[in-house]
Amino acid sequence: MTFSFEKYSMLHPARSHRGFSLVEVLVGIGVFFLFAIGIYGSIQLVFKVVYQSRVRMLETAILNEQMELLRNVPYAQLGVVSSTPSGVLMKTVTTTRNNILFTITRTVRNVDDPFDGTVTSTPADTSPADYKFVEIAVACTTCPHLQPVSMATAIAPPYTETEQTTGVLTIHVIDANAQPVSGATVRIVATSTDMTDVTDVNGLLRVIGLSPATQAYQVTVTKAGYTSDGSTASSTSNPNPVKPYLSVVAQQETNATFTIDRLSTLTLRTVNDTCQPIGSVAVHVAGAKLLGTNPDMLLVTTTVTTNGSGVYSTTAFPWDTYSVSPRSYDLLGAIPGLPVVLPAGATQPLDLLLGDNTDHSLLIHVRDSVNLQPISSASVSVTTTDFAATKTTGIGHIAQTDWSGGSGQLDMVSSSKYWESDAGISVSAGGDVTLSHVDSVYVEDGILESSIFDVGTVADFVSIEWEPQSQPPQTGANAVRFQIAASSSSTPDTWTYVGWDGTSNTYYDATHLSVHDSLDGKRYVRYKLFLHTESTAWTPTVSSLSLSYTTSCTPPGQAYFGDLSEQTYTVTVSSTGYQTVTQAIPVDGDGYVVVDVHAE
Repeated sequence: MTFSFEKYSMLHPARSHRGFSLVEVLVGIGVFFLFAIGIYGSIQLVFKVVYQSRVRMLETAILNEQMELLRNVPYAQLGVVSSTPSGVLMKTVTTTRNNILFTITRTVRNVDDPFDGTVTSTPADTSPADYKFVEIAVACTTCPHLQPVSMATAIAPPYTETEQTTGVLTIHVIDANAQPVSGATVRIVATSTDMTDVTDVNGLLRVIGLSPATQAYQVTVTKAGYTSDGSTASSTSNPNPVKPYLSVVAQQETNATFTIDRLSTLTLRTVNDTCQPIGSVAVHVAGAKLLGTNPDMLLVTTTVTTNGSGVYSTTAFPWDTYSVSPRSYDLLGAIPGLPVVLPAGATQPLDLLLGDNTDHSLLIHVRDSVNLQPISSASVSVTTTDFAATKTTGIGHIAQTDWSGGSGQLDMVSSSKYWESDAGISVSAGGDVTLSHVDSVYVEDGILESSIFDVGTVADFVSIEWEPQSQPPQTGANAVRFQIAASSSSTPDTWTYVGWDGTSNTYYDATHLSVHDSLDGKRYVRYKLFLHTESTAWTPTVSSLSLSYTTSCTPPGQAYFGDLSEQTYTVTVSSTGYQTVTQAIPVDGDGYVVVDVHAE
């Protein structure tokens, strides 16, 4: 019997077809899910856009309603309750539309139009409240991603201008460098006034139409991430505040200036003379700024306690000059030396070297009288008729105050020379570094690389500082920047320059002065100086540089004398290249004395 191939195939069709593999099935499912997710995301986006458009339409309708309401308010009553100008409007109200909650914020200000003169013109306008500026802002309370919408208008009085019996209060808000602070919140409180507003781009807020009163207006100035400032009431504890409550005089302008700036970070570390942490140490911290005088009342005076690892850190300190004193210990030294200058927005580490507590001790800090940097290897003698001791201060710092010697010096031999610079750098006859001046304008950028400094031993670098810290504002932010390179050898294959985070992507600037730990344990160090200006009519300037460091736990420029008696000691300080200084210093308890010496 004959059996054909075709007939056999029809009886067993499965043997001639192959199914999908597991990989093919997974790929197909993945493609399907990607397609489905894309469709779902598109639908969600459409719904979001439609919802936002609907909210905007509702907000616009509410704005129009509010403006119609304002047209029916008598001019004399057009103002905010307990504000200036005072009126019948509440500062904030809420309303619900289509089950959506909206917040309405109203702002009314008197406007001094320059057409008839202003309160600051000559002669001054004795009726500066010419008309009123009204702004209405509406925000969806439950829509976090939507910005409020606003509408503003000017409303003139229906009557002829008459002489007014009110006064003007002008608030100036500046930062630590005397530059205007915009967007600062100013609150003004008096018997019939409680208003809040913000400064303009020039750091000004002018309030027109305040009732005359003597030392009646309390002003508080704040901004997120900044310190605060304001006027203070006279009290039993502070009878003579530096900034008392303000007065307003009829037909006159009262000017007041307040200073705020970014908060700073102060990190205390309490260790012994071998750099081992000492935990749970109480340290008294006192600033120099005053809230009041006669008697002096300090802005900052507090006692903090380090944790079990000997560390205390806070990010809420105002810029100031601080003195510190540990409790129950003698202060063997401080790195950097005291008092500590804490710039605005900066992070400042402070190591306190502590020893056994004695009844009477003396810590001498020797500094250069010009740049106020610690002096290395200074000899300090403390003597009386029955006591004599001499010690040498710590290693100190690397400093350069003159670049007039020019380039081409690899190893630092002459303190007025450096290694190299590009065409953007110019050095004045006095040794200052600036940008080059070409065709009556300055170039935008310049770079200078220093010679190699030999510390002489393994060192831990602490901070870099330069003068002047404040540069012309026209040069822009961070017009002066540095990077530092350190090595265990004076001839490494490459010098790797880094900034404050230990990478080549950052720079040391006015708010980053602490040297990164990755440079510690090296003997040789050099720096790069970067100058930049935003305006070619101005240039930044560097007149001096200091890189402070310490070896092990020897504080720079300091010498400690412990277990003294209560009496007056003769202190003699001498150092090569400086005039010898002799002072009579009474010792009663734990003393810290700064001795500034002059170059010969």
